[in-house]
Amino acid sequence: MNEEKPLLVQLGARIRRLRQQLGLSIAELATRAQVSPRLISELQAGRANISLAGLIRVANALNTSSAKLLGEAESENRESTRRPIVISLLGIRGAGKTTIGAGLAKKLGLPFVELDRQIESEAGLALAEIFALHGESYYREMERRALWRVLDERRSLVIATGGGIVTNAEAFKLLDDRTITVWLKASADQHWNRVIRQGDPRPMAGRPAAKAELRRLLAEREPLYRGAQIRIDTVRFGIEGSVTALATRLNRAMNRN
Repeated sequence: MNEEKPLLVQLGARIRRLRQQLGLSIAELATRAQVSPRLISELQAGRANISLAGLIRVANALNTSSAKLLGEAESENRESTRRPIVISLLGIRGAGKTTIGAGLAKKLGLPFVELDRQIESEAGLALAEIFALHGESYYREMERRALWRVLDERRSLVIATGGGIVTNAEAFKLLDDRTITVWLKASADQHWNRVIRQGDPRPMAGRPAAKAELRRLLAEREPLYRGAQIRIDTVRFGIEGSVTALATRLNRAMNRN
């Protein structure tokens, strides 16, 4: 990748801001710096490759130095091209995605997003109503669109995904391509017990074989969850330990980025 052009764009933006802060027109800055107004316009647009002598004159006219002007432009260029760190948590209901996600986001100083809450907000309906009124295919399309919008914000964050997102091929590919995927691994019994402790009646409502269904669901999805970049055994680490272990590992990735 040619890094020269982005740097020139940041340099131009910096020159424009300093000029405006001083209340100078392009013509006035050009006069002070003893260069043509056209050169200032091209500089601001990120299209001019100015000589060192010319840059020194422009910097002096802006009451700064060429070294500081370039240093600030380089810093802004690095910041603008930094790839956001997005962590997506995977697992079926009871995996601890909400609790671990919120704790992890707090430790890393990042926003926390629950994808299902985004879907509910956009639909104006609860998840159960979405499934009842429109069916799973409609939900999966909303899931893909909501994920795309969240990722398109290009900011670092932690996302708690829906348990079945791994079966949504397009959405799962987005996660795989653009996030650090984390499988919060637990046994079927652990999943079940956590949901019951949370007071969620849905697993048992009118379904005497619900626990067996949960085991089957976990067995079906486990090969997909195993494709995650990071696995955390939440039974072994516990909730707090999982947050700490993940934060330590991800902090290294963020510092390298």
